[in-house]
Amino acid sequence: MPRRSIWKGSFVDAFLLRMKKKRDLLLNRKIWSRRSSILPEFVNCSVRIYNGKTSVRCKITEGKVGHKFGEFASTRKRRLSRTNIGPGRKRGKKKV
Repeated sequence: MPRRSIWKGSFVDAFLLRMKKKRDLLLNRKIWSRRSSILPEFVNCSVRIYNGKTSVRCKITEGKVGHKFGEFASTRKRRLSRTNIGPGRKRGKKKV
């Protein structure tokens, strides 16, 4: 996948740029912009990232800087395999 040009810089929505100046506004804030990059100013903030159905709580650390918000809120459900579901009704003849 092609990356964004270096001379353009990373993409951040305008409302997030306003929030970086006032850190207390960003604490525990819902974010719908999954495409925005995480800036170093957001470190040690906890945000809630919308995944299309619910908001997923995420604590921003130094390792997440440069990534997108959407990478940390999965949009897909995990399906349990049939072996992990547990004991169920056994197949075969019924005992009377």
